[in-house]
Amino acid sequence: MMSSPLFLGFDLSTQQLKAIVIAEDASIVHESAVHFDRDLPTYGTTNGTVNGPDEGEVTSPVLMWLEAIDLVIQRIKNTGVDLSAITSISGAGQQHGSVYWSEGAEKALAMMDPKRSLADPGHLAPYAFALPNAPIWQDSSTTKDCRELEAAVGGPQILADLTGSRAYERFTGPQIARIRRLKPAAYRDSARISLVSSFIPSLFLGHIAPIEVSDASGMNLMNVLTCKWDHALLEACGGPELRAKIGPEPVVGGTILGRISRWWVERWGFNPDCIIAPFTGDNPATVVALSAPGDAILSLGTSTTLLLSIPPADSPPARFTTSHLLSHPTTLGAQIAMLCYKNGALSREQIRDRCAGTDWARYNELVEQSPHGNSGFMGFYFPLPEIIPPGVQGEFIFQCKDTEEPRLVHGLKPDASKHARAILESQFLSIKSRIAAILPVHSPPLQRLIVTGGSSANQTIRQLAADVFGMRVYVAESKEAAGTGGAMLAKFAWWKAQVGDTSGSFEEMIMETDQVERMKLVATSKDEVTKVYDGLVNNYRRCEEQVVHLCGQA
Repeated sequence: MMSSPLFLGFDLSTQQLKAIVIAEDASIVHESAVHFDRDLPTYGTTNGTVNGPDEGEVTSPVLMWLEAIDLVIQRIKNTGVDLSAITSISGAGQQHGSVYWSEGAEKALAMMDPKRSLADPGHLAPYAFALPNAPIWQDSSTTKDCRELEAAVGGPQILADLTGSRAYERFTGPQIARIRRLKPAAYRDSARISLVSSFIPSLFLGHIAPIEVSDASGMNLMNVLTCKWDHALLEACGGPELRAKIGPEPVVGGTILGRISRWWVERWGFNPDCIIAPFTGDNPATVVALSAPGDAILSLGTSTTLLLSIPPADSPPARFTTSHLLSHPTTLGAQIAMLCYKNGALSREQIRDRCAGTDWARYNELVEQSPHGNSGFMGFYFPLPEIIPPGVQGEFIFQCKDTEEPRLVHGLKPDASKHARAILESQFLSIKSRIAAILPVHSPPLQRLIVTGGSSANQTIRQLAADVFGMRVYVAESKEAAGTGGAMLAKFAWWKAQVGDTSGSFEEMIMETDQVERMKLVATSKDEVTKVYDGLVNNYRRCEEQVVHLCGQA
């Protein structure tokens, strides 16, 4: 008897590798994870990363990722999941990170020995990689390269109009430019360059996979409207040789890239007919897993990220230099608008530790002791150089009154409850102040706010989000949205093959096959409180302008 089909989704994030197995009805069959610092301590990472010798340089060891894949597959198998029933594999990777393959990579992938693990020191690593460590999204060492890229095309707004974003330090194009500038031998020896999201399916295919269209939007190298590589941008970042290194044109999610390679069949018992589909970025995968028209997704993880799906339109939505526009992973012509903040969980946890030790319950009590609007106290907390507003760093405290310009306060030591509330209000008001600008004209009001990430389990934070944004707040029944989205993309590729319609839509698949309720209502906004926050947006903007001025940003 044939087993019911299963679908495997991965999420290779900054701090861990997660794997989700779902059934055809989208119910979760299994979840596993490998935490890099805890499970693989020999790599010496802190929160999954390694700080380099240059200021702002942040990478992750590629060999650590290989060992994590070995370990997570072993954990899946140990729980009794039938790997031969896995019909299709896709997933997500942390956006912007890049892997540099050597000239011998294709041969090394094709000739993998089933008797040896991926991470075996003499297996892939000596032959496949031109750089042992991958630059990742936390890297901020490419400011020079960003400014040169913007100058090459005529300025940040022109680059944003073309690619969906101005040049950001974490984006892959500037990262490639820095490698070429500072490590010319490694760049010369890089036959191909992958994103994290195309690195993983390459291992499953036994050859280097193309880059997926939505994740390609985070590179400053692709035209976000045509979904094709832009030759001028490729040359500006990597010279004429980058076109060959970057590989074929980006592919859309749900494409069948090929079947799983012999190594996985012989070592682990996967079905040789198992489909390998494109992996996307973690944020697009979250959109795939959770959202419907009229929804916003607020990811409260290591970074804080707002995601809005924008359907295909006759004219493209506006692009701004403080937001991003990504191609949609499954729907050509549709886009995802995104706001991304580097100081997410890190700054929230630092304020929690300062005010309440490591006790979230005590922290929540402090937030709830202070009034909505915090009696005019507004705090900005940027332990790392921020993305929005760009480059700001430090702590800034303001006292605001409606009739006066906000006043920067020096030496004020307010009670802990003010800081506890201020970090949340300032993070949410920053997003609220920008939502109208990134939505297309005449868009209907947003209906649901779906919160994900570690802080989404905190009811005090959920309620504050509902009140600030004036929306109903939901959480996903599964906490692993990106991995679940990856598994659903795997199912999408399989479903299109089953129905024999390569043009079938992701939404059609959901309507036809999914039988699982994914969302739970956890907070409802209070109109009178939302009005308080509506009235604070202008004060927030005035405070932010002062912060930008103080930090010397244009």
